Amino acid sequence: MAWALPLRWSPRGRPGVKALVTAGVFVTTLWNLRFFLNPSKGSGEDPKHREPVVILVWEWPSKQVPSVSRDVCHELYGITGCQLTTERQLLHQADVVVFFHSRLQPGRDSLPKERLPGQNWVWVSLESPSNTRALAEWNQTFNWVMTYRQDSDIFIPYGKLVPNRSATVNIPAKTNLVSWVISNYHRTQKRAEVYKNLSRYLHVNIYGKANNKPLCKDCLLPTISKSKFYLAFENSIHRDYVTEKLWRNSLLAGTVPVVLGPPRANYEQFVPADSFIHVNDFGSLAELATFLKTMNSSRYQQFFAWQKRFSVKLYTDWRERICTICTAYPRLPHGHLYPDLQSWFNS
Repeated sequence: MAWALPLRWSPRGRPGVKALVTAGVFVTTLWNLRFFLNPSKGSGEDPKHREPVVILVWEWPSKQVPSVSRDVCHELYGITGCQLTTERQLLHQADVVVFFHSRLQPGRDSLPKERLPGQNWVWVSLESPSNTRALAEWNQTFNWVMTYRQDSDIFIPYGKLVPNRSATVNIPAKTNLVSWVISNYHRTQKRAEVYKNLSRYLHVNIYGKANNKPLCKDCLLPTISKSKFYLAFENSIHRDYVTEKLWRNSLLAGTVPVVLGPPRANYEQFVPADSFIHVNDFGSLAELATFLKTMNSSRYQQFFAWQKRFSVKLYTDWRERICTICTAYPRLPHGHLYPDLQSWFNS
């Protein structure tokens, strides 16, 4: 755009000095304003904004480490500006270092010898507080937490409902009433007590290592899908602790979950109220058993209304979870340390 600036002429027909200075200031202001309004074209752009966030996984949570070469976050999950690595020699280039609690050994020797200025360390766990030990020694160590808790810095649920447009309902054929897959059965657990009392009033088909009936990976969902109801009993009861027992074994399998875990209101933050049955909805387990055994077809189908609007997304690849750190990175607090990790996690 051409700007016309009126100048005051001197008696000899030439611009006055004051007018020239004013014109120069005005043109300089416009030039600087151009870069202020469109900073991407300025020469002073911070190159760090163009660099990917480098995330070092100090030790992978499983023995088999998947490929994290190339731009896996973008190629697999559409997350740009994110570079994953498991190469510890890149520690000095890492913006974020990820530590899985299951891989942390007692003592500080399992951590890097130094932390770079501005580098953030993340504590990661999908286990509940009841199954997490030795937290006290990690006070004043981690900047961010990454767990199933909704108030985590990086929230990593076991699954979620995502909108779909199918508007269809798919209910697999049913041949039995209730099933349960259980690998670790401990009599002291709440779920063991509830099962023992519930089984007095109805038959439960039990699979898994605890009953010497393990199911292969490809057999799990087809077997469970034959049951009208599934006992989605968590191994411990904590806020937001809603695991694959609900997402995979129940909703994805096409059966109605009977849940034992946090209160109903907490479940309703994840799934519709009419998609599950909570043990606490009933005054006794005898009432629950009667409700399950006498339910008619019309009432049963109502539990699947969520399928008209949603489908289940499972999180099974740790690479996807770790890539989400880059999505959250710009809004995360930098320089903060958790003074008492155990108190936070147990709250």
